[in-house]
Amino acid sequence: MEMRTLGKSGIKVSAVGLGLMSMSGIYGNANDEESIRVIHYALDKGINFLDSADMYGWGHNEELLGKALRGRREGVVVATKFGQTKSADGRQDVDGSPAYVLRACEASLKRMGIEVIDVYYQHRVDPKVPIEETVGAMKRLVEAGKVRALGLSEARPDTIRRAHKIHPIAAVQNEYSLLYRKDGEETLSATRDLGISLVAYAPLGRSMLTGSVKGKADLPDGDRRLAHPRFQGENLERNVKIVKRLEEISVEKKCTPAQLVLAWLLAQGKDIVPIPGTKRKQRVDENLDALGVRLSAQDLKRISEVAPVGAGAGPRYPDDAMKRVYL
Repeated sequence: MEMRTLGKSGIKVSAVGLGLMSMSGIYGNANDEESIRVIHYALDKGINFLDSADMYGWGHNEELLGKALRGRREGVVVATKFGQTKSADGRQDVDGSPAYVLRACEASLKRMGIEVIDVYYQHRVDPKVPIEETVGAMKRLVEAGKVRALGLSEARPDTIRRAHKIHPIAAVQNEYSLLYRKDGEETLSATRDLGISLVAYAPLGRSMLTGSVKGKADLPDGDRRLAHPRFQGENLERNVKIVKRLEEISVEKKCTPAQLVLAWLLAQGKDIVPIPGTKRKQRVDENLDALGVRLSAQDLKRISEVAPVGAGAGPRYPDDAMKRVYL
């Protein structure tokens, strides 16, 4: 397994990680027993970087990960996130207050049944609380031995720089794929200056880049993607056209579209670690096989030209969620 180091933390992770969000009913129903089998399968295949969050299923995902880790904790890099909240009436918000940081960490540790979180991210930046205060509280978790390394998710370059002055940031998560990489490219301008890794979530465009979505009928009832602008109307049609062109290149390279776009992403730098999510063993294999796809400089240029920066049609999230990203 090719390994990559998260920032200057010394923590080595598999070049391809595993995002666990889909195992908590985000993209249609999921089966816990099967999800645990998939996690174990990924570990057996050499993936050691598992990404969760306390808001995935509002605690369910971390509990699921905790069950999967029983007897398998050694050598696994556990990443989870805090900061997104949900009130009794269902309204979502963000809390970056120092007191909440400490409570959230304790709750995550308990749900997962572990003593230390390897990478602890602020899931969304709280505009009501200075980033210095939030990261100051996260720093205290490191000092207490409850967290090994710190991360941010959906943070602007200026926010990253301010946070890094309080405590070294090992990794920043952003949506980063061929379709949606404008914010990711801007983020890299800061992370590379500071020696921080970029963890790319949704590297397959929430499955759009796999070629498996041709229309709304390809998404199951209850799938959260149905509310995403990229999967609606003309946006969907435009995105599907881009993917068809990428499929043509993947045929030439004798790989799947998913492998092509993951190989392109992996080639953008050793400081980038994609964490494609899945709840199926065959997708774990498919994603890992992207490590064997060789792309020349000309290949990379051609792929980038098919889907240039800003090519993705439609915002990354529904309107309300867009207010909480890239702050």
